[in-house]
Amino acid sequence: MADSPVTRTLSIEDREEAVILFGPRDQHLRTLRDTFDVKAVYRGGELKVEGSAEGVEQFVRALDQLRQIGRKHGQIGPKDVTGVVEVVRGGTARGGGAVATTEGGRSLRTRTDGQGRYVQALQQHDVVFCVGPAGTGKTYLAVAWAVSLLKSKQVRKIVLVRPAVEAGERLGYLPGDLVAKISPYLRPLYDALADMMEPDTVKKYMESEVIEIVPLAYMRGRTLNQACIILDEGQNATVAQMKMFLTRMGANSKIVITGDMTQTDLPRTVRSGLADAVHRLRDVEGLSIVYLDQADIVRNPLVTRIVKAYEEEAPRGKKPGA
Repeated sequence: MADSPVTRTLSIEDREEAVILFGPRDQHLRTLRDTFDVKAVYRGGELKVEGSAEGVEQFVRALDQLRQIGRKHGQIGPKDVTGVVEVVRGGTARGGGAVATTEGGRSLRTRTDGQGRYVQALQQHDVVFCVGPAGTGKTYLAVAWAVSLLKSKQVRKIVLVRPAVEAGERLGYLPGDLVAKISPYLRPLYDALADMMEPDTVKKYMESEVIEIVPLAYMRGRTLNQACIILDEGQNATVAQMKMFLTRMGANSKIVITGDMTQTDLPRTVRSGLADAVHRLRDVEGLSIVYLDQADIVRNPLVTRIVKAYEEEAPRGKKPGA
């Protein structure tokens, strides 16, 4: 005996949002409806969805992801719909395909649809921006992906980069050699590496410069071939630094930039290179910009509530970190 159909009603009161979300002549809506085998009727600012429990749940998840894309980009293309559908149906979503495997044999998997879209972007593009709040796995997944590329010999080295804004990039005044000077600012990258590899392996790779961890200021003048280059805390790069970083990319290399617009440490008069780049490069073919939000936070649930509280305190009419 078949399960009884279930019905969900979603509020989409903004007519302009509905037009973007459903696509030209409702093309996007038809794709979702046919893919998940549900009925979907929009009337009076409400979308009524009816079908199997699984079909309706997947339809709603896909629609939520597309709403996020539409709100960030102001448009939704067929590729966005295809990508979201692949993630929601299995691909790399919610514990789907493994991102990487640790030396201990533990598989690292995505835990949200947003993370699934992020990993999908890493797999399909040479340059990926990932913007989202703390706890969404931006850096962790990027490092995991880089390690998997190194292990499969798709790249020859990993370069992990971070702006040392707190030190004003004046690292010469700090005691010790370069590694000692910048270690406090790069600790999150060390922690992520430690989860992927044994300490002896990390040490060996760093000594042979297969893995490099450097401050952003030290990237000038370099060209990196067959490397995976990750810029963490990209919101703390200036516009000039971001341009400099992006142009370090050599043959057969991949670049990942992560950041949180709400946690910029730059002076108020200095525009964030991350904010500038995602606006300036949003239509450039061959790169991907992925936005994560509160739904993708995988730390203690309290982190989600803290992030939400701070976002609600942002001045009206101004996005945090803008």
